[in-house]
Amino acid sequence: MARCCLVLGDQLSDSLSSLNLLEPEDVVLMAEVWSEASYVKHHKQKITLVFSAMRHFAEALTRSGRRVSYVKLNDPANTQSLVSEVHRAQDKYQFDAWYVTEPGEWRLEQDLESLVAQMTVPFELVPDDRFLCSRKEFEDFLNGRKQPRMEHFYRKIRQSTGLLMEGKDPVGGQWNFDHDNRKPLDQRQTPRPPSWSLDPITQEVIELVNDRFPDHFGDLDADRFMWPVTREQALTMLDHFINERLASFGDFQDAMVRGKDTLFHSLVSTSLNLGLLSPMEVCRAAEDAFQRGCAPINAVEGFIRQIIGWREYVRGLYWAYMPGYKERNALDARWPLPAFYWDETKTDMVCLSEAIRNTRENAYAHHIQRLMVTGNFALIAGCAVEEVCDWYLSVYADAYEWVELPNTLGMALFADNGVMASKPYCASGKYIDRMSDYCKDCRYNVKETETENACPFNYLYWDFLNRHRDRFSNNPRMAMILRNLDRFGDDKLQAIRTRAASLRDRVQADGGDAAKPSQEQLL
Repeated sequence: MARCCLVLGDQLSDSLSSLNLLEPEDVVLMAEVWSEASYVKHHKQKITLVFSAMRHFAEALTRSGRRVSYVKLNDPANTQSLVSEVHRAQDKYQFDAWYVTEPGEWRLEQDLESLVAQMTVPFELVPDDRFLCSRKEFEDFLNGRKQPRMEHFYRKIRQSTGLLMEGKDPVGGQWNFDHDNRKPLDQRQTPRPPSWSLDPITQEVIELVNDRFPDHFGDLDADRFMWPVTREQALTMLDHFINERLASFGDFQDAMVRGKDTLFHSLVSTSLNLGLLSPMEVCRAAEDAFQRGCAPINAVEGFIRQIIGWREYVRGLYWAYMPGYKERNALDARWPLPAFYWDETKTDMVCLSEAIRNTRENAYAHHIQRLMVTGNFALIAGCAVEEVCDWYLSVYADAYEWVELPNTLGMALFADNGVMASKPYCASGKYIDRMSDYCKDCRYNVKETETENACPFNYLYWDFLNRHRDRFSNNPRMAMILRNLDRFGDDKLQAIRTRAASLRDRVQADGGDAAKPSQEQLL
């Protein structure tokens, strides 16, 4: 009798650990289910990406000789939950055993572990070896450390993989070239992402998603959908980045420019997180470009750090600290998420409007837009942690809880009280003005703090520091900033508090339309 392997929607790798356990007569089960597509209201493009990539992967498995049982979302027999679909398949085919590679999200692992007790045949969760650091290895890294830090972890992974290493020493004589990666964009042209014709599979999925998920956030049409749904397309996207973008990626990775949605960023995170690309092949491609003299060390090191540093690190933190990590709210942030996070026309702040427009149109915004615009505003305004985390999980095509939660709750919101980051990533409008062209066309004045026309980032920033002054007073990285706050007189601090309170009152009065002033407030 045959065995069955359940393949999840973000496990689209030929080398998947559970697939490697199958014999030719065994079966692969894949299922599109409502429960996974709607536990948060995922962006329409994300649902399209996952379903289309799943269907293409199933076809590739079939062509390679695998026996595949594929359940589409609109199949009348679909029970719309993965657990129920496993039971249905078992009742129908009476498999001798089941395998599934461990999932990336805590809630789903709990569901699958419940099957171990429910099933009358063995049901095995197989470790996911597509990451460079296993859960156990990360726990060993944490052992004995008072405070985990990504930089220490990153160096350990560099040494174990040999990436950008000369023996025991880092190429270029230093581990991190981040100080070279903070230039605002000059007048150079930025490349367009590669494109390909959408095949009938993707076209069918677009129609399905528009029909079944009409109230989900985001634009979805064939002209704008750019995400790779096959390994071949993912490799094309990677090659494009290496050849057209990597050389400039380092210098301008923190830049933001109105109307330039992707700049020199790689656009491979969706493919990595689906399993269409592996982290080592991506890093080796970048390293090879450096060795061939096609990209400078600051660009290549910065990119590789994102993959083997941050990506691996946040996954390790997620599994080490869950499930309690999700409940953390160290700064007691409970202000309702403003409505403009779902509709950029509800704010006159160009930076937020641009980041959210890009998110709506493309299910994408690059890391500085996410951290220093939408994340920074949520931090200094004190937005409710759970609402912010659900928003980030909902709106981005590359978002899965294992990678989204530490980056949002820890890095952007400092809600874990310094587990993820050594200081809160808070900033005034001055940072956004330095790294973008947003402020020159904004109706708010980035140089003002207390007036009606003052940039909201400015007064929210100082109000945030003032509210949490005692908490941050022992943080050495905050000392200089707090000394600047101490120079403010009582009148200035009161004006800042008043301006921040006025914005919050306007949010409540307008149902969350935070920074969109009424006509009588426009000057």
